[in-house]
Amino acid sequence: MTDDPAPAPPPATVFVSYSRDDLPRARPVIDALVAEGFDVWWDGLLAGGDAFAHTTEAALETADAVVVLWSARSVQSHWVRDEATRGRDRGRMVPVSLDGTVPPLGFRQIQYIDLSRWKARREAQEFSDLCRAITATADAPRSQLSFAAMPAAASGLSRRRALAMGGGLVAIIGGGALAWRSGLLGTPTRANSVAVLPFRNIGGKPDEAYFSDGLAEELRATLSRNQLLEVAAQTSSSSFREGQTDSRTIAARLDVAYILDGSVRRSGERLRITARLIEGKTGFESWTETFDRVAEDVFALQDEIATAVADALAVSVAGDATKGRIGGTKSKDALDAYLQGQALYKLGRDEASDRGALARFDAALKLDPRYGAAHAARARALTVIANNYAKGDALAALYDQAVAAAKAAVASSPDLAEAHSALGFALFNGRLDAAAATAPYAKSFELGFGNADILSAFANFAGRTGNFPDARKAIARAQRLDPLNAVVFRNAGVIEYSARDYAACQAPLRSALTINPDLAGVHLVLGDVHLLAGRAAEAKAEYLQERNSLSRQRGLAIADLRLGDRSAAEAGLAAMIAEYGDNSLYQQAQVQAQWGQIEAALAALEKALSAGDSGLVQSRNDPLLDPLRREPGFTAILRQLGFETPGSPAGN
Repeated sequence: MTDDPAPAPPPATVFVSYSRDDLPRARPVIDALVAEGFDVWWDGLLAGGDAFAHTTEAALETADAVVVLWSARSVQSHWVRDEATRGRDRGRMVPVSLDGTVPPLGFRQIQYIDLSRWKARREAQEFSDLCRAITATADAPRSQLSFAAMPAAASGLSRRRALAMGGGLVAIIGGGALAWRSGLLGTPTRANSVAVLPFRNIGGKPDEAYFSDGLAEELRATLSRNQLLEVAAQTSSSSFREGQTDSRTIAARLDVAYILDGSVRRSGERLRITARLIEGKTGFESWTETFDRVAEDVFALQDEIATAVADALAVSVAGDATKGRIGGTKSKDALDAYLQGQALYKLGRDEASDRGALARFDAALKLDPRYGAAHAARARALTVIANNYAKGDALAALYDQAVAAAKAAVASSPDLAEAHSALGFALFNGRLDAAAATAPYAKSFELGFGNADILSAFANFAGRTGNFPDARKAIARAQRLDPLNAVVFRNAGVIEYSARDYAACQAPLRSALTINPDLAGVHLVLGDVHLLAGRAAEAKAEYLQERNSLSRQRGLAIADLRLGDRSAAEAGLAAMIAEYGDNSLYQQAQVQAQWGQIEAALAALEKALSAGDSGLVQSRNDPLLDPLRREPGFTAILRQLGFETPGSPAGN
């Protein structure tokens, strides 16, 4: 036994992933990490004769930490995304933003370190944060940690020094300088989670693709009834329609353990359906089967596949949780008409496609008058047609038909979440009756806990009516089930905006734009956030990017007056009224309220109420109407809309 000191621990190995276009900005980070004592691997170390892919993969698999340098360029790089995915799956990812770019969807569960203003100084706080994060990740991958702020040392912080500090670096505190949450990325993927991809239409006519898509959706609906399964929603699953992404990548991006895909070959009355259940981590098939059936057997086949999937996942199913589609039909022709209607409805292209969808739902109900899902779909189509294309007496008649169709859906299929959601939708957006819509929306939330569309619709309603705890609970689960659906993220942002948490609303809105840069309504809300903060120029810049013309004109009319250009503001309002007429009454009230024209704003709202303007569903918590909140006339309008309590500047 000697008094010699114990040998120093080896330095942490760090794999740096970056875009070659970012090398001028990445190289200072690499050099600083080397100076701190880390063993850094980056592709600049490759010798001329090295096998690039093999050497890179070996370094990636053995690194203690994978530092991913995100930028506007690297988020577009398949190499960087692949390397980040592997680092994330190993619990070793340390995300960094070189230029302020937010990491892409699927890589945001861990707080990133912003080096956009870093001046290549090792003593800078943000670089010290990076060193601490690397050290903690190397010591404890796949853990949930909060890293407290540590005094910056003149020589920075090396792994060796951190270990010598006896682990004092890690502290469980709230509000530390850098909060890291590994969340889903630091724990094993949910064992009973599955994504149902669109089934491929093999050898059939292109205009029959609705059938293979619809079969996958029906399977998804059946599986989502099983509360022991978590089923990724349709929008996210369908983003991988073309089959160009491997199953492991799909599973990682959707955060599911299994992928269910398949194909449909339809020839006359014969069907050949092949279904495969693939393990996400390995890409290996855990179950596959081919079914040859006549078209009449498609319903039994759905049950058979759903049960087989549940069994393959080793789920104990109580009762008949996978037996049949609630609100379904036994008529293959009614199913076919319904699936055609759903395909048209999802297009959302114009009045012709919406009315075409309605006609197909009507055809399905003619064949099976008790087809609950078709009644619910018909109610939604009628409400959308009324909202977008009808006026006067025709508007009221369409809303009445929508409510009747939704009630028929509930009567024929009382356990169908879509039926109760459709009734709430028609009552709230059609009849403008928040009180009457409360019970059916609550029932849809109870029944539709595995359906992202139902959850998102309920969350919207809850946010509009001031029930923010339930709104947040529902939208969070919808985001988990449908992580690539831009509309879900937009709804999450709108909920926080309605709750007056303007800081919290911006991240989900930016996520929505990352998924779909053309999504309407997002730049509008971002503009409103700037406007309410007194940043009229920034608000105008957002409004100019808004895709919806009516929303864009409304925002610009307010921003121009704030910027002192009254003539442009008045011309903008006049142009909006000329183009949209009474369909812009709610937006007129928003503009006039922000201009301080209280009486004119109240008059526009009264007229909107008489016309059945669905924009009024926003009124309880709309910050732009705050100048009206002390007016008795405004309180009376809120009560007529069925809101239990008037909204307030606090939003609750």
